[in-house]
Amino acid sequence: MTCTRVITYLKMIKFSHSVFALPFAFSSAILAADGLPETKKIVWITAAMVAARSAAMGMNRVVDRKIDAQNPRTKNREIPAGVISAAEATVFVVLSSVVFGVAAYMLNPLCLKLSPVALSVIFLYSYTKRFTWGCHIVLGVAIALAPLGAWIAIRGTVSWEAAALPVAVVFWLAGFDILYALADIDFDKSYGLYSIPQRFGIRTSLYIARGFHLLTWVLLIVSGVVFHLGVVYYIGMAIVAMLLIYEHNLVRPGDLSKLDMAFFNMNGYISVTVLAFIALDKYFK
Repeated sequence: MTCTRVITYLKMIKFSHSVFALPFAFSSAILAADGLPETKKIVWITAAMVAARSAAMGMNRVVDRKIDAQNPRTKNREIPAGVISAAEATVFVVLSSVVFGVAAYMLNPLCLKLSPVALSVIFLYSYTKRFTWGCHIVLGVAIALAPLGAWIAIRGTVSWEAAALPVAVVFWLAGFDILYALADIDFDKSYGLYSIPQRFGIRTSLYIARGFHLLTWVLLIVSGVVFHLGVVYYIGMAIVAMLLIYEHNLVRPGDLSKLDMAFFNMNGYISVTVLAFIALDKYFK
């Protein structure tokens, strides 16, 4: 496979968006290890997260190819544009799933046992917008498997301590996915697809997204309390609060022109900030 072809596949799965989930996976791994995890664990956690996300995005592109072809915003994606065939994308999904299974095997037995469950959840999301406006929550759950999986990778078990961070990720992801869905509100209505903006309108959707992100921030504070994190972490959470406020100030009912900045830039900064200040807190301790 040529370098150009590899780049095409990376564009199909929006590889750059890995910045959303990976920092939370690493954050969870640091908390589980009470410090820096061993290099082998970091490598296989990274492989598992990237492979799972690649499989999920590939599946989403295959399942949504006919819808994407009809949507002016997505008609130039790789499959509708004919750059990658549905069959090729399906092979990519299978290979990514295999890599995920191998990574889970290399981590520990519980990761391997739960790997089919994880794949089922992330594949389910691709169908949810066809029957429920709760699709944003399902996507949040799928992404929250990253920090939960990283915890299991380190500890080899599930603990109540691990709950707050993944749940925070559920509402963080759902909140900004609601903002992202604002761009397709008219198309979703005409095509019979479900979303919170399609169901409740722009203004109410913005309030729901704000509520979700407030809950996210509260749960991040709870994580700090549970893991006895110090002042460095809470300085980071103050920065996260400011980023969330700024994100929501970018999007208003009558002005969605800064939607991409709110979705891509701010949420990347937020996830990296959480990781950076968890790591710094552990370092200074």
